[in-house]
Amino acid sequence: MGAASRSGGRDQSRAIIGKGIPMDIPLTPEVRKFAVRFPLAALLLAVAASLPLRAQKPEVPAWAQPGSATHVQVAPPADFHRPSTNFATPIGGFEGQSDIGSAVVPGSAGYDPATRRYTIHSAGYNIWYTRDEFRYLWKRMSGDVSLAADIAFPDPKGYGDRKAVLVIRQDLEDDAKEAIVALHGLGMIHLAQRPAKGARVKDMEYRIGGRGRPGGATPDSLVGVMARRIGIEKRGDSFALYVSLEGEPMHQFGPPITLHLDAPFYVGIGFCSHLPDQSDTAVLSNVVLENAAGQVH
Repeated sequence: MGAASRSGGRDQSRAIIGKGIPMDIPLTPEVRKFAVRFPLAALLLAVAASLPLRAQKPEVPAWAQPGSATHVQVAPPADFHRPSTNFATPIGGFEGQSDIGSAVVPGSAGYDPATRRYTIHSAGYNIWYTRDEFRYLWKRMSGDVSLAADIAFPDPKGYGDRKAVLVIRQDLEDDAKEAIVALHGLGMIHLAQRPAKGARVKDMEYRIGGRGRPGGATPDSLVGVMARRIGIEKRGDSFALYVSLEGEPMHQFGPPITLHLDAPFYVGIGFCSHLPDQSDTAVLSNVVLENAAGQVH
């Protein structure tokens, strides 16, 4: 009688726990006893154990949150760094890719040779302050450089300070010495530099607008102008910003900056959503990348 009862309890507990549910747990006496006495609870526990764990939303520190009416974004703590995630995966005219600073949402990129378009998806709190987070497509180079691209943001509702960038950097770490030209989501253009590793970025910014243009409430309304194409030229230690606002020939915009980079350095294109845990998209096309100055067009 006792043996039959133990056997029946074992069979019943197996039926309760295993019926239609992929479970692989040792049926100890305690488990069998629990399953027989509380069959519904056992089934609920089994179902819960068989479900995949839901991914936890990445925690984003307060300093990384974008600026808003109620929040001011500030510089990262001096000792905060994240190793970049690098891929030796060629794409178009570039020899590798990186998630500089490894934003909490990984980036990605694609290239269409028929249209010569690079589509870059990236999250990232910023490309600024003392460290960066962005998807970067790069090539190692030396000497003088000309780099230019048409830029478009497919989603018109993206964060206003998102940045499509052309960057020449000393290395792939998040606080690298670098020269940057950028087109922001609301149209601001800048030529910036991080003058030393870990230093704070400084720049020259340009906000361009016109009156009597489409989109204005009245003929006197100032309407923002989005540049169609931007470029960067490295000539020795001099870096200059080039712009085409509406398809006219590229022309230098503002004064150059002076920055020394040791060869080889990294040259490439990138994008940052300015949202630490949300990806956005930029399209960079008709890219010119030449190992010489004077070739921005």
